[in-house]
Amino acid sequence: MLTTVALELDRRLPASPEVVYGVFTEQLAKWWGPAGFTVRSLDFPVQVGERYRIEMQPPEGDPFSITGKFREVEAPARLEFTFRYENPDPDDIENTVRLSLREVGDSTDAHLSQAPFKTEARLALHRDGWGDSFDKLERLLR
Repeated sequence: MLTTVALELDRRLPASPEVVYGVFTEQLAKWWGPAGFTVRSLDFPVQVGERYRIEMQPPEGDPFSITGKFREVEAPARLEFTFRYENPDPDDIENTVRLSLREVGDSTDAHLSQAPFKTEARLALHRDGWGDSFDKLERLLR
């Protein structure tokens, strides 16, 4: 069991923290998810204590939903929320996503962490999904 292992992702994005935060929170449906996935429905009220729900459609197979609750909202520098699947895989457990944004000239250094994970396979799945998502986010910001 990998309960202490965290996914860590660092990316330099071509926009200010204000723009990155706005696109992250207000345009999530345009960039969220692994390559080929789409957002079917979205309820993402970015306020501490509020719950969110994202319904995803993979290229093949049935749609699924992710839910959670916002724990910290400090625009445009930090965002923290819980993350769980509505119908989880036996190896999924609720975890926490933390995003921090730091201005670097005309760009933003984004750091995302997510933990804990029960297995290396679930960690790898999320690493790939966030990597694809940040690729799409970066393209949208350009």
